[in-house]
Amino acid sequence: MDKKYGAYICTGCGIGDALDVEAMTSAASEGGMEAKTHEALCSAAGRAMMEADDVNTYVICACSPRVMEKEFDFGEESITIRANLREQVAWAKQKPTEERDQETVDEFSNEIAVDYVAMACARAQRAELPEAYQLEQLNKKVLVMGGGIAGLTAAKEAAATGYQVKLVEKTAALGGKAAGWLKQLPTKAPWTSLEEPSVGAMIAAVEADENIEIALNTEVARIAGSPADYSVTLKAAGTKSEWDAPAKVGVDEQDRIDKGDMDDPNEGLQVYTAENTDAEKFGSVVLATGWVPADVSQYEHLGYGTNDKVVTNAEFEKMIMEGKVADLNSVAFIQSPGAEENDEDFPYCNSVTSMVALKQAKLLREANDAAKAFILYQHMRTPGSMEMFYKSIQEDDGIFLTKATVTGVEGGTVTAKDTLLNEDLELDVDLVVLAAGMEPTTLHENTINLAYRQGPAFLDLDLFDGYADSHFICFPYETRRTGVYTCGGVRKAMTMEETIDDATGAALKAIQAIECADRGVAVHPRSGDMTFPDFFMQRCTQCKRCTEECPFGALDDDEKGTPLPNPTRCRRCGTCMGACPERIIGFKDYNIDMIGSMVKAVEVPDDDDDKLRIICFVCENDAYPCLDMAAMRGHALNPLVRFIPVRCLGSVNMAWIKDAMSAGMDGAMLLGCRYGDDYQCHFVKGSEIAETRMKNVGETLNSLGIEPERCTVREIAITDYDKVTGIIDEFVEEILEMGPSPFKGF
Repeated sequence: MDKKYGAYICTGCGIGDALDVEAMTSAASEGGMEAKTHEALCSAAGRAMMEADDVNTYVICACSPRVMEKEFDFGEESITIRANLREQVAWAKQKPTEERDQETVDEFSNEIAVDYVAMACARAQRAELPEAYQLEQLNKKVLVMGGGIAGLTAAKEAAATGYQVKLVEKTAALGGKAAGWLKQLPTKAPWTSLEEPSVGAMIAAVEADENIEIALNTEVARIAGSPADYSVTLKAAGTKSEWDAPAKVGVDEQDRIDKGDMDDPNEGLQVYTAENTDAEKFGSVVLATGWVPADVSQYEHLGYGTNDKVVTNAEFEKMIMEGKVADLNSVAFIQSPGAEENDEDFPYCNSVTSMVALKQAKLLREANDAAKAFILYQHMRTPGSMEMFYKSIQEDDGIFLTKATVTGVEGGTVTAKDTLLNEDLELDVDLVVLAAGMEPTTLHENTINLAYRQGPAFLDLDLFDGYADSHFICFPYETRRTGVYTCGGVRKAMTMEETIDDATGAALKAIQAIECADRGVAVHPRSGDMTFPDFFMQRCTQCKRCTEECPFGALDDDEKGTPLPNPTRCRRCGTCMGACPERIIGFKDYNIDMIGSMVKAVEVPDDDDDKLRIICFVCENDAYPCLDMAAMRGHALNPLVRFIPVRCLGSVNMAWIKDAMSAGMDGAMLLGCRYGDDYQCHFVKGSEIAETRMKNVGETLNSLGIEPERCTVREIAITDYDKVTGIIDEFVEEILEMGPSPFKGF
C-alpha cells in the first residue's frame, strides 16, 4: 500500500476551547503530516472535507476510538488511526489548585495533547493495511456432541438456518436424561402444573430434519484442525482408539509435572493432525454432553452407599418412571448436606435441584395421595415464574417444607435441627432422597479429545469447577478453544427452558465462528478483526513461549519447537507477541515497533522535576473504557501520565517497558482487567501473565540501578471509573517520591 497521510484535528466538543490547536497542528507537521482542523469532523461537512483529500491513511485527532467508528471508517482500503483528545485530554483536564494555576494547567494539558497527536502520527506511519486470512478449503458443517435437550436444540436451531449438522450421541437413543422423565416442570402459565415431557417431539423434529445426520452409539475419538477446517475422527461408543488420552490435568498436577515430581499422563501421546487422519470435516463444534450426578457418598452421616433407604434424586427419578414410588408412604428430600454449622447446599446444586425436589414431591403425591413428602433445605430457589409453582406446592397439605440442618440419617430416621419451627426434628420415612448436584461431563472424562499442542482437554477446568467457560462474565458460551461452544449441563446446571435458550445461543455462536472464518476475521472479543499474527521465523529460537502462553491453543509446534500458527483459532489478543523475547511476532496494525515508536514519540523533559513522565499501557476491554467513563463523569486524569491502548496486557512485550525506562521515562504502569474468582481478563490469562513478566523486568531494572517499584501492574474493572483516577494518582505519587529516573537525559 502506497500510504498517503492526512491528519485532522477536531475543535468541537470543547477540544478547541481547552487545548492549543496550533501546537497540535505543529506536532502533526513534525510527524510528517499536514494537519487540517474542523469544528465537527464527525459531521457530514467534516467527513466531506476529509474525503476530498487524496488520503488513504487518516489520523483523526478527536474523540475516543470507542465512539464514532462508522463516521471515521473510510473503507477497507484505508487506515484510520485515532488520537483521543476529547475524553482523555479536554474532558479530563485538571482544575487549577494552589500548586497549579490556570496557566500551568493549560500548559500540562497542551503537552498531553501534543504527545497524543505525535503518538498517533507515529502509529499511522507504522501501520499496514490488514489482509484477511482465507482458508484454502472451508467446511460449514456443524458437529453437535450429545443428544439430550441441549444437543437436540443446538442441532435443530443450526439446521433451521440452513447449515448441515451431524448429531453424535454415544448411547443407542436420543433424549438424554429427559427421556427418563415421567413429567417435566411447568413452562407456561399458570406455572402450577407439571407437564407431559416435550423431548419426544424434539426427537421427532430432529429425526425428520433433512439437514441433520444422526450418529448413535458413537463417540468422538479426535478433533484436529481449526474452525472451518476441523478433521474429526469418530469411533463406536465404548471402544478404544489410538487417540484415547487421559482426562484433564489440573493446575496442581501440571505444576508437579513441571517440577518432575510426577509423570506426565500425556507423555508419548501422539498429536494427530488433519494430514494423518481419515476424518470427517466440520466447521465448528457444539459440546452438549451434559452432566452426571455428583457423588454424595462423602457425607457419611447421610448414609448414601451404606443405607439402602438413601438414594439420589437421579435414582428417585428413575423409580418414578418405573412406577416404583406408589407404595411409599413417606419420603424425605434432603437438599443440603447439613452436619454441624453447615448451611451450604450439595456441590453443583442450584435452583434446578430445588425445583426437582418440588417436582418429585408432587409426583410422589400424584402416585400416592396418602403419601407425605418432607423437603428439608438450607436454600430454596425458584426464580422467575417458577415462584408460582413453589406456591402451589406449599398449598399441598401432604408436602412439608422447612429450612433445616440435617444431622444424620439412620435407617429411615432423619434427624435435623435449626428448623423454621425453632425445634429439632426426627422423621421416620420410607425413603430418603439426596439432592445430588449436576456435575459437567468435562469434569470426569475427556469428552473433546483435541489434537492440540496444549493438550487434548480443556485447560484449567479445576478453576471453574469443571466447566469449560472461556469467560464466565462476558462470553458464556465460549471455551478456550475457538470454534468449540458449550451449552446445557456441561456449562452449568440448568432447567430445560434454560437449556433450550443456552443451546440456541451456542448454535448461533458455532455458526458465527464459521462465518468469521469464511470472511477471514476474528471472533469475540475482537470480532471482525482482519489481522492475525505474523511470524518472522528466520529469527525464531524455538523457545516455545508463544505456544505455551497462548490462552486459546492457537499455536502448535513441530518437533524442533517451531510455532505452527492456526489463524482461525486465533483471537488476536497478541499474547504471543508479548511472550516473544526475539520480537518476531506482530500484526499488520499492532506490533512491537509500532508501540515502541509511540513510546518514543512522547516528549520526556530532561530538567523539570515537576514534569516526570509515566507511560501507562491500558487494555482496550476494561481499562481504556474505564478511563473514558471517568473523564465523562468529570474525573481529571493525572497530567504526568500518557496512555497507550493495547489489545490485552498479555500482548505487552517487556521490550516496551525496558525501552521506555532507558529513554528516560520515570515510571511504567500496566492497567488491565482483574483476574480471579469473581472477575476475569477478557483473554483469560492476560493480566496474570503480565504480572509475572513485570516481576522479571523488575529484577532486570534492579540490576541496572533502577528501582523495580517504578514499574507496576494494576487491576481494574470497567465499572471502576470512580476509582481509576485514584489508582493512577497513587502510583504517580510513589514515582514523585522516588524522583526522576537515573536514566533521564541519557
